[in-house]
Amino acid sequence: MKRYDLYSKHDPTKNFSPLPNEVFYLGLSYGAIAVYGYLMHIEDRKTFQSYASYNTIGRAVKMSANTVRKYVLELEDKCLIRTEPTTVVTRDGRKRNGTLRYHIRPIREAVDHYHERQLSQLELAVERQKAQARLSQLCAAQEPPLPAGHPTTPPTVERGVSGLCGPVCRVGGLSDFQNGQVNRGVEKSAG
Repeated sequence: MKRYDLYSKHDPTKNFSPLPNEVFYLGLSYGAIAVYGYLMHIEDRKTFQSYASYNTIGRAVKMSANTVRKYVLELEDKCLIRTEPTTVVTRDGRKRNGTLRYHIRPIREAVDHYHERQLSQLELAVERQKAQARLSQLCAAQEPPLPAGHPTTPPTVERGVSGLCGPVCRVGGLSDFQNGQVNRGVEKSAG
């Protein structure tokens, strides 16, 4: 009976595929991580390139070719890989599309790209908040003062846009939007 050494020394360059820790913090889906891991597994360590069809990757990670394509596009969007089409010349001299060539990009680029996106989303959210505050100020300035003792009710969905802004917007309530009619700046006629 052979006894296995549980603590044998492994050569890190053989039988292992490096996967950067940052991959788990970039908001990737589980399928994209699986595809990225397989691409890291088959890449040439000197050129940082790998060649595989969607079907080959799909067989390895147990996904269909269309699903693999979706995750490859996600990896490209996150700047983890870059793809490049290849061509093959058949024996009879015709050119055909080959498999994609995957270039594994440095993880630092992907992290920087992720942080830039986060900052731009934050800036967009701040701009939206400023616009909402400005709209609230305009609406408050246009609404007539309520008589003393009148209960104030917060705006509701039923009151729609006109309930929020009063005479500034002059647009009908939510029902106009639900019916597909939009009165842009025109007061509704009572008829």
